Amino acid sequence: MGLTTVDLEVANPSDITRWESVECLVDSGATYSVIPASVLDALGIRPIAEQEFRLANGDRIRRRKGSAAYRYGEHIGGADVIFGEDGDANLLGVMTLEALGLALDPLRRELRELPMLLSSAEECGAELRQCLDSLETLGARDPGRSAPVHEQGKMTEGQP
Repeated sequence: MGLTTVDLEVANPSDITRWESVECLVDSGATYSVIPASVLDALGIRPIAEQEFRLANGDRIRRRKGSAAYRYGEHIGGADVIFGEDGDANLLGVMTLEALGLALDPLRRELRELPMLLSSAEECGAELRQCLDSLETLGARDPGRSAPVHEQGKMTEGQP
């Protein structure tokens, strides 16, 4: 598998008349998008919090976090953004992908539209119960395999 990079446009949500283009690595394992602090500062995006992150090597770092507007082609959305520092990779994370209605197709190495669904809480609950029941049934078919079990809304690992 290769790496997928895209030109992502970023703006201050309070002023979407000015966009900056940033080349980002699409990282389906990253929760947040990381954009250079210099770009965010120039757009007038201000941090609203600081958050600790754990790197793949186990190190912990702190980064400022704010909110940004994003545009990729015809897709526009808003999501949290991490103020990248020197040495940080520019990343397009999953929260931004979902806000844009997009997902990474790893085989074609391109972004694809997601079907956007709106459901009531009751419909979501029914779908979740059906999914959990299916998982329990799968576990019952293979008694040697541990299957997730739900108790009072919590997911736990079942015993083999």
